[in-house]
Amino acid sequence: MNTTIARSRQAGTHPNLILAICCLSLLMVAMDATIVNVALPSIRRDLGASISGLQWVIDAYTMVVASLLMLAGSMADRFGRRRVFQTGMGLFMLGSLLCSVAPNTEGLVAFRIVQALGATMLNPVAMSIIANTFHEPKARARAIGIWGAVAGVAMALGPVIGGALTQSIGWRSIFWVNLPVGAAAMLLAARYIPESKAPHPRRVDPVGQLLVFGILATVTYAVIEGPREGWASTTIIGLFGAAALSLVALLIYEPRRREPLIDVRFFRSAPFSSATLIAVCSFSAFSGFLFLNTLYLQEVRGLSAFQTGLCTLPLALATILCSPLSGRLVGNYGTRPSLLASGAATVISALLMTQLTATTPLIVLLLTYVIFGIGFGMVNAPITNTAVSGMPKAQAGLAAAVASTSRQIGASLGVALAGTILGMHVHHGFAEASHPFWWLIVGGGAVVLVLGWLSNTRWAKETTRHAAHLLEEAPAGATA
Repeated sequence: MNTTIARSRQAGTHPNLILAICCLSLLMVAMDATIVNVALPSIRRDLGASISGLQWVIDAYTMVVASLLMLAGSMADRFGRRRVFQTGMGLFMLGSLLCSVAPNTEGLVAFRIVQALGATMLNPVAMSIIANTFHEPKARARAIGIWGAVAGVAMALGPVIGGALTQSIGWRSIFWVNLPVGAAAMLLAARYIPESKAPHPRRVDPVGQLLVFGILATVTYAVIEGPREGWASTTIIGLFGAAALSLVALLIYEPRRREPLIDVRFFRSAPFSSATLIAVCSFSAFSGFLFLNTLYLQEVRGLSAFQTGLCTLPLALATILCSPLSGRLVGNYGTRPSLLASGAATVISALLMTQLTATTPLIVLLLTYVIFGIGFGMVNAPITNTAVSGMPKAQAGLAAAVASTSRQIGASLGVALAGTILGMHVHHGFAEASHPFWWLIVGGGAVVLVLGWLSNTRWAKETTRHAAHLLEEAPAGATA
């Protein structure tokens, strides 16, 4: 009965309207992931935050999102996608309001966690709604392309808008923009998005969830606090050891569950595995790029927050232009052209950044930002499309959640690595201290190039068909 009602209501709502509402939530969440970066120097001065404190302002958010995305997807399948979507929106708005009145760094980090709890209920649920709204493969690919384009545009525009708000009103105002956008999305969702649930919702996997969170939390903490604690300290070695043990336990435990949090059979698909690794590399590069360049432009070059935002405008414009282009390329020619362009642009821009000095001409910086924006704009659509294409429709939401998790893991690692590498070499000067990170990004771009080619071979496509066949079969694991 509920399914019939949902279908009849959906029939009266244009699919593109549902897509627009879902993209509205993505616009808010994705922009928030980067809008904070340009305000970091202001937050540092106002709250007396250290470099590691600034890393936690970013990574507390991305780490929680990465840990809980798949759990939120399962909850949406069980309790209703629209209900969870609206709940997440309300929680995200509450977290934004609390962040705007944070009295100190610790409070801001705590309130960013509240924001993150809401964000976990938005993107994977919205992606699941889209996957169940667009049934024809080409239309779904186009919708996913638009989704990826919106994500790229939002993340690129964040620093520009954040710079303008920080300079004119203050850093606290960057959180206020979420309130009207979130309210509009909640009202539109209530009116136009039909409620839907999975016929057979997945079981909750608390052990798997705890292990995933343990891996991300221990690695992130160890990387951020390693320079302060000492890499050879008992604490840091113990954290890395705990992360390794948790990973081994996850790989042993998950295949034994009938409905695991992470179905390892997904990774038998070479394109799917490639998409997750590409997401980690690309978003590590992007988050680290924004983190370091924001500090460089304001603390080394002496620019204001607004001027810093303007300097990143070429990056934003390149992303805005290339994101929809990438979506169309993916729909018409597959993911290879977009991924090769992304990898090449990332390598070139990172190589230029390895020559960064305190007096690098501004025109060289802007050119580098354009090239990097091209690389980032081209990568979002193929990541999402590769993750869900060829997989059973019932698994589309989980596949999209894994792809989104990979993005957030990359974002968290990028900031952690960038700040840590900077801190280890800062005695050489800020610009020179960042060079090892840029060489790391050169390697990440090369990985994107190789996987972009490999994931589109005949062999890779055959592995996807084999993985999809396994996923359509009854789970082989024991009930747990």
